Amino acid sequence: MAGPGSRRSVRIEADGGSRGNPGPAAYGAVLIDADTGEVVAERAERIGTATNNVAEYSGLVAGLELWAEHAPGADLEVRMDSQLVVEQMSGRWRVKHPELRLLAERARSLAPASTTYTWIPRERNAYADRILNEALDAAAGTRPRTPAAPAAQGAPTAQAAPDAQASRGWGDAAAATTLLLVRHGVTEHTVAKRFSGGLRGSDPGLTDEGRDQVRSTADWLAPLAEGIDVVLSSPVRRTRESAEILGARLGREVVVEPGLAEMEFGSWEGLTFAEIRERHPDEVDLWLGSVDHAPGGGESFRVVEQRVLASLERLLERHRDRTVLAVSHVTPIKVLVAHALGAPLESVFRMELAPASVTVLSFYADGQASMRMFNARPTDAAFTPR
Repeated sequence: MAGPGSRRSVRIEADGGSRGNPGPAAYGAVLIDADTGEVVAERAERIGTATNNVAEYSGLVAGLELWAEHAPGADLEVRMDSQLVVEQMSGRWRVKHPELRLLAERARSLAPASTTYTWIPRERNAYADRILNEALDAAAGTRPRTPAAPAAQGAPTAQAAPDAQASRGWGDAAAATTLLLVRHGVTEHTVAKRFSGGLRGSDPGLTDEGRDQVRSTADWLAPLAEGIDVVLSSPVRRTRESAEILGARLGREVVVEPGLAEMEFGSWEGLTFAEIRERHPDEVDLWLGSVDHAPGGGESFRVVEQRVLASLERLLERHRDRTVLAVSHVTPIKVLVAHALGAPLESVFRMELAPASVTVLSFYADGQASMRMFNARPTDAAFTPR
């Protein structure tokens, strides 16, 4: 077996999870010889009650400690399925949460300056996931899961059994990717009931009222901040402004997802429905009667559906079993709701969404989905965000 100073290149695969978020938490870390694939060392430990993010950072620190003990001086790559940790340790996102800041500082003090950080899908992090769950199972007195080998370069590994996985995010949806869909706040077009499309339109920004609406929603969701892994936004101005308010309150950087943009309304842009009815009466009838008809120069509902569902596929791949807050528009959110419910696309005509409202959808590994909340707002006393 190679000695501590003889390895040229190694990688860390690390993970952390919480059953409850916060709840019973553990981390797992494995040090692997990058040239041979040999497992050099591994470590997994229960850390008491903590959040997913704290557990993930704890796994990173443990992996870096293994590097210092077993392969000091070797080139190092860190692979994790936590986008938050990878982006923050790469210096692209700020670390705002005090507890995470301490863990990040500890990790930076251990990591060599040349360390590279790579995001990987969760199924390629099965070894670290397995050993952290075994630590949690042992503490709970439950049966450990079937062992998994570390992933070879570029090769996926089997998904861990969902009944034993640490919960990742919203409530008890252990093996689900959960979307918190937030509609943007009002603009001058919203108040005047004018059609506002995506990037090819006039692109109005939020009004003062719109900003206040989004701040109220951000305050409402703030107790769940640790369970929200990433904030996504449509590239349109009003959604980006809304997402920045939410991201600042929740301590998350904003990532733009182009597929979440609003429908393009073409020649209808900036007009009220009454004005469109007066100027384009035949076109309105066609639009209301078919999800395949598009306004002049715009998009049909069917085209928007294809774009939005392609975005959903990317999101489910990149953020599997995570909780994602996505700031979008009326049409994309309705499309996602119809898709989750298995309803025909025509059902979008029978939904209403208030500005800055929250809709929650969960998507499961077996292809099923559920709607957990629709069009909820902080002013709706009957709702709580959990």
